Amino acid sequence: MNLNGKAAIVTGASRGIGRQLAIQLAASGAKVVVNYSSNPGKADEVVTTIVQSGGAATAIGADVSKVSEVEALFSETIARYGRVDILVNNAGVMECTALAEVTEEMFDRQFAINVKGTYFACQQAMKHMAQGGTIINFSTSVIGAMLPTYSVYAATKGAVEQITRQLAKEFAPKDIVINCIAPGQIATDLFLNGKSPELIDSFSRMIAFGRLGEPEDIANAVDLLVSDKARWITGQTIRVNGGFN
Repeated sequence: MNLNGKAAIVTGASRGIGRQLAIQLAASGAKVVVNYSSNPGKADEVVTTIVQSGGAATAIGADVSKVSEVEALFSETIARYGRVDILVNNAGVMECTALAEVTEEMFDRQFAINVKGTYFACQQAMKHMAQGGTIINFSTSVIGAMLPTYSVYAATKGAVEQITRQLAKEFAPKDIVINCIAPGQIATDLFLNGKSPELIDSFSRMIAFGRLGEPEDIANAVDLLVSDKARWITGQTIRVNGGFN
């Protein structure tokens, strides 16, 4: 895959899946913006890893739950690289809580980052993305299950899937494809945090391959969707989950 001359924004790219996405896009030739919200040190580590491997990257801080900061993220990307060709809306938060214990603050925070952040980043892409660009949003394979404590998180990702579907025809006149990846259980801090070894093992047994996924499994799917071979795929949600059920 050759992404030479293209510029990519990866939100929430300082760790986990986002980190791997940034590294692999850069390895394919893209100039990558490593977006972060609160950890510039980790973002700088990702940039260093990319640069030391011969790639091009820069870290830009922005809280995607704030529209003004999303606007600034795009403006700064264009100032540095002159264009935006790829947007990966990876930034997200997951708080698993029983219905009786969900607070308004928890509800609003998850919708602000997962849904509002994705939606207004797409709006900026409509304004600034180059002809023939690619947008990838992130959902979750949890939507297809009935798991206690996941109600708010799953609701946010259901909204992301509908955003992806409904925007496909709006982006088509600019030859921009927009799709959604719904990972299964991936061994990242976001997923592992607060889970006991027994619970993690139970999730592993729900997957056909009997293991949690790795960030590379998701990044490889993104590689496909940003390639020219995927230009006839748009408005779709692809469940990359190792056979999760």
